[in-house]
Amino acid sequence: MRRLYLAFLRGVSANKISRTGVVLTTTAFFLFISFEALRLSGMLHNAYVGLISYLGIPIIFVIGLALIPFGWWRSTKLTGRPFWDLFSREFSPEDITARRVGARVIRVTALLTLANFIFLGAVSSRTLHFMDEPHFCGTACHQVMDPEWTTYQQSPHAEVKCVECHVGEGLDALVNSKLNGAWQVISATFELYEKPIPTPVHTLRPARETCEECHWPQKFHGNTARSWTTFRQDSLNTPRYSTLLMKTGSGGVGKPTGSHWHIAEENTVRYASIDDERETMIWVEVKQDDGSWKRYMNTSIDGEEESGDEIVRVMDCVDCHNRATHIYEEPEKALDERMERGMISRDLPYIKKRALGALLGSYPDKPTALEQIDLHIRNFYQQEYPELLPEMADEIDEAVAVTQAIYDRNIHPEMSIDWGAYPSHLGHEQGPGCFRCHDFSMESKDGDFIPMDCDLCHTIIADEDREPPTFLDL
Repeated sequence: MRRLYLAFLRGVSANKISRTGVVLTTTAFFLFISFEALRLSGMLHNAYVGLISYLGIPIIFVIGLALIPFGWWRSTKLTGRPFWDLFSREFSPEDITARRVGARVIRVTALLTLANFIFLGAVSSRTLHFMDEPHFCGTACHQVMDPEWTTYQQSPHAEVKCVECHVGEGLDALVNSKLNGAWQVISATFELYEKPIPTPVHTLRPARETCEECHWPQKFHGNTARSWTTFRQDSLNTPRYSTLLMKTGSGGVGKPTGSHWHIAEENTVRYASIDDERETMIWVEVKQDDGSWKRYMNTSIDGEEESGDEIVRVMDCVDCHNRATHIYEEPEKALDERMERGMISRDLPYIKKRALGALLGSYPDKPTALEQIDLHIRNFYQQEYPELLPEMADEIDEAVAVTQAIYDRNIHPEMSIDWGAYPSHLGHEQGPGCFRCHDFSMESKDGDFIPMDCDLCHTIIADEDREPPTFLDL
């Protein structure tokens, strides 16, 4: 029996090409099993090892399989003899006379073919599973995706897989995503991508298929109190308190109307923007009760800026929540939040001013930036408040570390991402936001304007007050 199997292997390896194919296929098979065992045991986590295991090794396996019949075909061409004559040379005359070769060849070939199908099927399944993991999305193309991976891990959607929003359901979406992924690999390899990565992502799945799987427009009702603290840039880091009553309702019978009116089932808003960038509106339309559309034209732009090939977009969640996951902070707001949470001591004189100055400095690269932030803060206290150093050394260390962490999270020079590279359209703190549409430049034919009343979306309870709001205020 063993003799027949060895003869079969020699027959399969008709020449150097086929022999190479057998070696590649066998080696790839055992390498994959070894890597998979290490990954399942928790000993391997690196995305690059995963790329080798789930992409590199299967490719080698398939190349090896292809080389085997190619070697057979080449031998028949060079010798002019049929394959069976070449193959049967490896068996003894007794085996051939006993007619054991043909049946065994058919049986072994069938078993190996079945094994190949099972192996490739298992590899394909594991590959798809591996490539759907956020860790792969964020770390496989380190330089390109590192900023998005960094912000994703600290976002409200850190437990939601990337593919839940970036890949649709069904075979078509799967194939398109893998083709797009292949192009991304080519772009990353040859640096064909833009810096920073341009937004908006026009291929993103509709919010009805992503956001509204968890967030229901029918449930956006009532008001929500939002309070925050800002700190002055004085020696006392004086706090000021603000509170808004946010109107988040979507409207409807018996329901209060607020910011989510725009995406309620009863309402439809659509628009066209310059270059489809969703920032400067050309016009905005609102569907009326009778089914007609009321259009508001942007009277502040020249007619030449309007494109003849306008792309019409129906408004959904991401038109305002455009940074729902990959959230980049503004430096002053980031410092205020850390100080409010006690991560930076307010007892350090002028810490808000010094930390902000350090964050806004111009640096050639990130290592230099982190070093200069450290020096910027420490030198100030060494020169101006040396008496604080012995008793507040820990607070200074913590302030330096937190300020460096803010910079490291939001600034990525290798991808040309600086402060304000990706503004949020939620509200109007980082850019026009709501005022992209709610502007007196948006005028209808009958002279109506899209309202700009502050009370449409919120009620101001406290604005930079000296004392925090009380329960009665809310």
